[in-house]
Parts: sequence; C-alpha cells; structure tokens
Amino acid sequence: MGALNNEILQQQVTGKFGELVTFTGEPYGLLTAETTRENIIDVLTYLKQDSSLQFIYLTDITAIHYPEQENAIGVIYHLHSLVHNVRIRVKVYLPANDVRIPTATVLWNGANWMERETYDFFGVDFEGHPNLVRILNVDDMTVFPMRKEYPLEDPNRVDKKDFYFGR
Repeated sequence: MGALNNEILQQQVTGKFGELVTFTGEPYGLLTAETTRENIIDVLTYLKQDSSLQFIYLTDITAIHYPEQENAIGVIYHLHSLVHNVRIRVKVYLPANDVRIPTATVLWNGANWMERETYDFFGVDFEGHPNLVRILNVDDMTVFPMRKEYPLEDPNRVDKKDFYFGR
C-alpha cells in the first residue's frame, strides 16, 4: 500500500463498514464521515487500532446545534494519524430529546475533559464516562449555553427601546 491519503482512507473504511459510514465531503482536504451512535465506538476503534491507519491522536471532540434539523445535535470527532499526517472528521447526529452517545474514554484518556466540556456546553450525555460533570459552568446551571434555545435579544433591556432612538 502506498502513502495514506483520503481516497485510500475512504476505501478502507467503506470496505470495513459499508453503508454504516457515509462520507459527506472533503472541505479543505479534511475527509468528513458520518455514522450512528450505535457504530461510533467501532468506527473510532478501527481508525485508531488498524495498523495501516493509526489515527492515534484525538484532536478534539465537540458538538454543534442545528435547531431546524430533525437530528439537531451533532457530535464531532477530529482524529489525526501522526504517522501518515492525515486527518479525518467523524460526525454523529442525535435528536435533541435523546442526546446520548457512548464515551470515547475507552479509547483515549484525553477524551475525558473534551467530553466533559461538550456535556457542559451542549448537554451531550456520554454514556460510560467516568466523571461526567460540568467543567466550566456552575454546577447548578439548568441550561446548556451553546444550544440555540434562547431569544436572540433580551426583551427586557431598556436601552434597546425605540424612544431612546427617537422612533
């Protein structure tokens, strides 16, 4: 096998998982794949432990909120193969009323704080996480600040009233 590139990577993952992983693009050279919560640990394990891939470095775990979509919360994993200098992004979309996903701490100890941050800001429940508590916000906070579930502007602000602007 030659040097690992996105085309070879896509072929290998498709050969292993078939329809369970779909590739959605390659923005700025970063291969992007989507899978389901049931398959995410198998996909991450394969990417990390396969001797020809070696995606041993977990760069980041984060999330995104698309309130207009049916599966509104996306959990995103960024992996890097330091051996081949190739990166991949793996996404899992979840419904807003069921944001559970298995923890990646079984593969990377460094996933611990990344998952805690994602829980803190997006409310994603990483099942099996050893200590899933808030990391940056106060413990008694009842909302998740990065979700787009708030009014765009505070209706009670008096400095935004029309009479202050001659209207």
